[in-house]
Amino acid sequence: MITGMFVQVCLYFYCKCLWRCLKFVVRKLTGQCELQRICYNTKPGAARTMKIEASLKGSKSKRLQTSVSVHPDAIEKTIDDIMELKRINPDINPQLGVSLQACLLQIVGYRNLIAEVEKLRREPYDSENPQHEEMLLKLWKCLKPNSPLKARISKQWCEIGFQGDDPKTDFRGMGLLGLYNLVYFAEWDTEIAQQVLSDSLQPKYREVTKKELSQFSKAEWEKKKFDKAIGYSFAIVGINITDLAYNLLVSGALKTHFYNVAPEAPTLTHFQQTFCYLMHEFHKFWIEEDPLDIMEFNRVREKFHKRILKQLQNPEMALCPHFAASESLINM
Repeated sequence: MITGMFVQVCLYFYCKCLWRCLKFVVRKLTGQCELQRICYNTKPGAARTMKIEASLKGSKSKRLQTSVSVHPDAIEKTIDDIMELKRINPDINPQLGVSLQACLLQIVGYRNLIAEVEKLRREPYDSENPQHEEMLLKLWKCLKPNSPLKARISKQWCEIGFQGDDPKTDFRGMGLLGLYNLVYFAEWDTEIAQQVLSDSLQPKYREVTKKELSQFSKAEWEKKKFDKAIGYSFAIVGINITDLAYNLLVSGALKTHFYNVAPEAPTLTHFQQTFCYLMHEFHKFWIEEDPLDIMEFNRVREKFHKRILKQLQNPEMALCPHFAASESLINM
């Protein structure tokens, strides 16, 4: 075992030295450093930004390694430092500075977005906070404009998919982030949000198959086929999809999407717009999967998660929903 680990360590350092020697040779042959080659040979977007990020993080220079975590206000100076360190004349290579700045804005912005989203996730819902209460009531008004809420503590909350008469207990897992996303969806994509909510409540009848007959008695199926909804609890699923979006963000999987749609730093609005897309796509996916009941939720969610991850492996992928809330972002 020790011998195997020693061989792996030796192989790692050998490959690292070989890679640096190769980079040195290519620079001598082309007269360009790795950053120049990436910017000149890769089109703007996720492919370029992710290569720049990997190059800076893998550099032997501490100044280059730390450039991916500077404050946004320090990016211009950081670009100057990189140009100086790489001995690149900005007058001869003016476009390089512009390209590097765009990439760094995205890289640094993504890190800052994670911090902002994490802060919201960690902040618990507080029923004593007027702003929190106002957002919760706004969610009801957007989703049920023609049905006034009779009381703050009410079974009516179940009509939009909360589990009990006080929604505050359902936000424990995702904190304020779950509420922020649900309100954004309901406020900016109102028509789609209301349609998804309506669909989730509709009963669905379908004929029994031979396979299903073998699994259930006729009496059991008769009960299931009439009270089976398309169905899930809208708000609870929204909080669950918030968790999915959060994990995609923190894992770095959403870099592909954000680096392709955000010309500069991705923002909380980009994240919320992505949540809208995921909610709509999950709803369609749920209907396509045609689960027997809500007990299959975890299976369907996991399958949906894998599908999104596979899409995001494409460096040219942009999750482009055709929602009113996203038009200004996609056209940037």
